[in-house]
Order: sequence, then C-alpha cells, then structure tokens
Amino acid sequence: MPAHTARTDNNHRRGPCRTRRGLARSAAALAVLGLALACSPEAESPHTKGAALVRDPAKPSNSDFWVDPNSPAAQQVAKWRQEGRDADAEVLRRIADQPMAAWPAGDDPGPAIKTATQGAARTNRTAVLVAYNIPNRDCGQHSAGGANSADAYRQWIGAFADNIEDSKALVILEPDAVPHVVDGCTPAEYHDERYQLMSEAIDRLKKQPNVKVYIDAGHSAWVKDHGRLAQALRKAGMDRADGFALNVSNFQTDAETKAYGKELSKVLNGKHFVMDTGRNGNGAMSGGGADGWCNPPGRALGNRPSTRTGDPLVDAFLWIKRPGESDGECRGGPPAGRWWPEYALGLARNSKA
Repeated sequence: MPAHTARTDNNHRRGPCRTRRGLARSAAALAVLGLALACSPEAESPHTKGAALVRDPAKPSNSDFWVDPNSPAAQQVAKWRQEGRDADAEVLRRIADQPMAAWPAGDDPGPAIKTATQGAARTNRTAVLVAYNIPNRDCGQHSAGGANSADAYRQWIGAFADNIEDSKALVILEPDAVPHVVDGCTPAEYHDERYQLMSEAIDRLKKQPNVKVYIDAGHSAWVKDHGRLAQALRKAGMDRADGFALNVSNFQTDAETKAYGKELSKVLNGKHFVMDTGRNGNGAMSGGGADGWCNPPGRALGNRPSTRTGDPLVDAFLWIKRPGESDGECRGGPPAGRWWPEYALGLARNSKA
C-alpha cells in the first residue's frame, strides 16, 4: 500500500485507505492554518520581546507566494535565538523563510484566510490555501471530520471564497477526497455527493477573480490506474479547475511525481499540475512498512516554493504540508499537526538547498 502521511488539518497524507494520515480531528482545532507552538493560528502575535523577526515582511522571499511571518518555524527561530541556539536558528530559517500553505480549520475559515490573503496583498504575493472540510473526510480514520452535512459544506466553502475577495490565491481542493473514492476507502453511498460538492466548490471559488483551483489527485505510489483516477477527477469538476495537485504531505521524489503527473495529464487533456516538495528532498523512506509515511527519519526539504519549475506542465512547486508539523504519534512525534521543532530541524539540516 502506498505510503501516505498523517495530515493535520493540514497535515495529511495520502496513501491507501488504512494508512491514512494521522490528522486527528482535534488537530484541526489546534492547527488553523497549521500554526502550532501553542499559539492561535495566523494570529498577528509578535515574537518574544527582544527577538528579531526571522525576516522583514517588507522584504519578501524570492518567491511568488506569501511567507507567514508568524509561522511556527518563525517563532521557533526567535525562541532559539533568545536561548542562544543561534546555529540551530539559522538552519531552521530554511523553513521559516519559505512560503507554506494555510489550512483554515473550524466552522469559520474567514479569519485565517483574511490573515493570509491580506498578508499576501501587502507584498504583492499569492496566498496558498487548502480547502479541507469535505463531509465524511478521511473515511472516518485519523483525519476524520469535515462538515457535518452537504449544506454545511456549501456554507463553509462559500465563506472560504467570500473571504478571499479579490486577492490572489491558489487553492488546493480537498486533499485525499478523490483518491479515497477511487481506492474504495470512502463508502459508495457518499461518492455522488462528494463529486457534486467538489464540483460546486470549484464553481464557487472560481467566482473570485484571482483564484486558481487545483484538485488533489494523490501521489505516484497510490492510485496506479490513471484512467480511473482521471474519470473521478472529471466527475469532481476537473474541466473547470486549473489543474490537479500531487504529493501533498508525501515524500515521493520530483522525478516520480512529474512522471506520474504527465501520464495523468495525458488523459486529462493536458491539464497542468502543482507538486508538494516540502519534504521530498530525500524521497520516500524505503522499507518503512505500513507507517513509512509517518514522521519517517532522514527526510529532507525539497525544492523551494516557486512558479519557476522548468516544466511547462508543472505550474508550481509548493510546500503544502508545512515542514516540521507532525504526521501523528509515531516515532516519538506529537499528535498530528502539532509543531515538532526537532523534526523540523532534521528536515532543514538534511536539505541540499
């Protein structure tokens, strides 16, 4: 079974049905936008007094996407500087200085989205957002939850879109939702509703003038039948989306992901795709067994987020799963979605960039 990773309302990751992400539903509440460190998500809270910001918000990173100045990584850098761990703080900047996706959680996605889009607008950047609230999410497993009805989901996605307003945003739509239909993990009685809700979500999001939408399509070690996956993606509204997303919260290499994406694109009339490169610098863990997706040791950061991918079919490299957030309580990790500074430091130290 393909490896996947616990998702944390922002931590997920994919793979087949029983190895699902470890995103514990409670993590969503802790992770609005994936912020941990026991601070409220995307809040404009200052760093500890006397500690310098990781970066000057007036001087954005060399990327088209917004960098959150109050991310868990940024706060950790400030904390370690205060504690005299300057060398570790400098290494961790490899994460803190990069743009990462926001995963609005809870009944009201508005505040988290506003923080991201307004921050992006101030620096003329694009906010990367993840819509992850489909009913019957994650087949009732680690990341179970989502809206409690179809109407509740429509209201949620409406609020999600409303709060983007006319800002530039790239939305990853419902990680795992389509692959879980294809692999049989999601019960058949939910399939038609899921396709309908995702299709409606695309139409609603695309009413905003500067939004691009990419439907999640799993990863290269998951659904091997491109035809079946493409058929499901079409039912979910792929013809009206900007493309699909691959490798969210997983570790498959760029080469594997691109090859898979190009084959899928062929049966989707040339649709483009984006790739999660946040933790794939060393590829997937070999011999990891059923939990090879969960906080595997020895992993590394991958390509930095950018629209300059060198491939006309790949619209962007993105850090969708936020590097340094746990996949679940495995290998000594905290609950899914919680910030884990030492694991983050390992990813950064192993980075080749």
